[in-house]
Amino acid sequence: MTQEETREDIIVVAVDGSPASDNAIRWAANTAMKRGIPLRLAASYTMPQFLYAEGMVPPQEIFDELQRDTMQTVDRARDIALEVAPDLRIGHAVAEGSPIDMLLRMSNECTMIVLGSRGLGGLSGMVLGSVSGAVVSHANCPVVVVREDNAVTEANKYGPVVVGVDGSEVSQKATEVAFEEASARGAELLAVHTWVDTNIQGPGAGYAVSEDHWNAVQQEKQELLDELLAGLVEQYPNVEVKKHIARDRPVRALTSAAENAQLLVTGSHGRGGFKGMLLGSTSRALLQSAPCPMMVVRPE
Repeated sequence: MTQEETREDIIVVAVDGSPASDNAIRWAANTAMKRGIPLRLAASYTMPQFLYAEGMVPPQEIFDELQRDTMQTVDRARDIALEVAPDLRIGHAVAEGSPIDMLLRMSNECTMIVLGSRGLGGLSGMVLGSVSGAVVSHANCPVVVVREDNAVTEANKYGPVVVGVDGSEVSQKATEVAFEEASARGAELLAVHTWVDTNIQGPGAGYAVSEDHWNAVQQEKQELLDELLAGLVEQYPNVEVKKHIARDRPVRALTSAAENAQLLVTGSHGRGGFKGMLLGSTSRALLQSAPCPMMVVRPE
């Protein structure tokens, strides 16, 4: 039996009682409702190491209290989810140990994992905590990061699903997931393909590149994007597709395109990424700058 055959069509959301987690719960509940699938709340607890010396066994009362506190967090999370989707089927999983280990195990068996992120941390340029960073980099299913400032608003509630398309294998997988999301949400899909001047060969050293040359390149990129999307456009006739070719860097173009979007979908690394790379520079930068929840899709 393959891994895909053992997957359960369910959304897992990590809960820890923080405002960022609450935002992720709302987004996950709304997504589960639109897909018509259950939601599973995932929480973990660990014994504070500083309380007991190595080799000492803490009393059972400490474990009982940690479990009670964790279940209170889960119950509160369930209430938040039911406010968004009153008829949603909701389960939960609670484990002792690292939340990273728990979520990575669950990533083998679910449709997607949703995580909250506080956004920029105390260190310059730091966007993800250790949990979300590890899960995004290693999960075996798509991972959605919902930052604390990614609230659902009237402006983005019915916005498009935006996907970056560059022709790489992982980008193709991300595009497939984006079409599936747009179809489930009844949303428009905006496919963005970018190119920059350094990739283009002009007529030769010392020559100015004419506007006709740029127009020809633009047309070539448009035809490439049409070709990359053709099969999925046919497979999802209910999804309205818009295409955008941008002569710009991917991070800037996708950040701009994702304004008022429901979701931004990217591959974990693009054409410039090294084989085996866990998370490329574009994905890392977008996790910091994206104005909406962002889904990272990793290769099989």
